[in-house]
Amino acid sequence: MRYMDLDKQENKKKIGILGGTFDPAHRGHLSISKEAKKRFGIGKIIWAVTKKNPFKSKSSLSLDKRIKYAKKIAQNNLFIKVKYFENKIKSNRTIDLIKNIKRNNKNADIYFIMGADSLINFHKWKNSDLILSMCNILVFDRDRYKAKSLSSVSFKKYNKKSIRFVKFNKVNISSSKLRKI
Repeated sequence: MRYMDLDKQENKKKIGILGGTFDPAHRGHLSISKEAKKRFGIGKIIWAVTKKNPFKSKSSLSLDKRIKYAKKIAQNNLFIKVKYFENKIKSNRTIDLIKNIKRNNKNADIYFIMGADSLINFHKWKNSDLILSMCNILVFDRDRYKAKSLSSVSFKKYNKKSIRFVKFNKVNISSSKLRKI
């Protein structure tokens, strides 16, 4: 699906997926979820917590604590569902997560939501081409990452036809900054 078709799909169910370690979850995750809901009419956003990001070292908090904290952050936003899928789908790969969600929501449009920092290595993700063919990719600008992400191999390879770069009033916070506090 290409982005020029997004406005023509008002009546279709729309599901967003924001995947990550959520180490810890914070108001930036909440902010981009609310913005995606508002701008793209996404009815439900799944915060898919992963045990371990393959591009990062181990998490500082346990999986259980990260899930509980993500639920606490999202608790007043009923459109956000915090989930852990890896035991069920036997994988921590985004492609397998998307396949599972599509299989269980056959008539829905899927929107994969990521920060600009994740776009930098997106071309290294398992089946990144297939991910792009199965869902819409929404990339939210993050402080100090815009220029690097727009000049990345991933953005040059997939360009604006496959990836929508979303400008918005950023929340100047990150999980790595929170871990240092």
